[in-house]
Amino acid sequence: MIEVYSFDDLKKYPNLLHAVSTKSKSYPYNFSLALHTGENKQCVVENRERIAGYLGLKNDWHFVVADQIHSDHIKIITKTDTKGWKNLDDAIEDCDALITDLKNVMLTILTADCVPVLLFDPKRKIVAAVHAGWKGTKSKIVAKTVLRMQEVFGSDPKDIVAAVAPSIGRCCYEVGEDVARHFFDIPKGYTKKGDKYMLDLPYINKYQLLDSGLLDAHIAMSNVCTACEVEHYFSYRKEKGCSGRFMSMIGMNR
Repeated sequence: MIEVYSFDDLKKYPNLLHAVSTKSKSYPYNFSLALHTGENKQCVVENRERIAGYLGLKNDWHFVVADQIHSDHIKIITKTDTKGWKNLDDAIEDCDALITDLKNVMLTILTADCVPVLLFDPKRKIVAAVHAGWKGTKSKIVAKTVLRMQEVFGSDPKDIVAAVAPSIGRCCYEVGEDVARHFFDIPKGYTKKGDKYMLDLPYINKYQLLDSGLLDAHIAMSNVCTACEVEHYFSYRKEKGCSGRFMSMIGMNR
């Protein structure tokens, strides 16, 4: 059985579609949607086709998948093509954020603890999907994505609606000072625990969105920790390494 997580804040826009996939024991690899982790390609493609069907996305929809590298590289999608959906070979190279104004194009992010952020400008009709691990968060990729929406499409940050999808929380994300020090300027972004730090990447990304000019009322937090909810979401840390990934996606209807 397929189940997805969704945000009430995004569901109120009739021309917007979004979803976050979850694990399912009914399908291969617990319904992993990742092609890059070594599982049987055909099984994963069939999983992807299953979620597309579940969401009612017909053949006139195109899916865009990035070859994520924990960078601050942003790609603006200008052609209505499917990329990286059935093959790794044509995925968007070296990229961790996608932006488009095209209709019937679903932007996707694959994660298993990192922070997926979905963005929508209802006035300019722009969507974006961002992958923010600690390296991307350090590089302020979500803030840079908002800036690109401003520069290229004329978005006003006050109009942008954001959704921070399930990701590892402060409760479970223990890191050393080598990682935590990059976020010492955000005191509420971590809790010290002996010589370690409990890092709150979802909160830090929210902080960066607020700093970019988004309104607090326009930022929806799932408050779901992937490590705590490992029965429902892939968690690389909780599972001590895993090949499965769940997908966060966003797109606009014609």
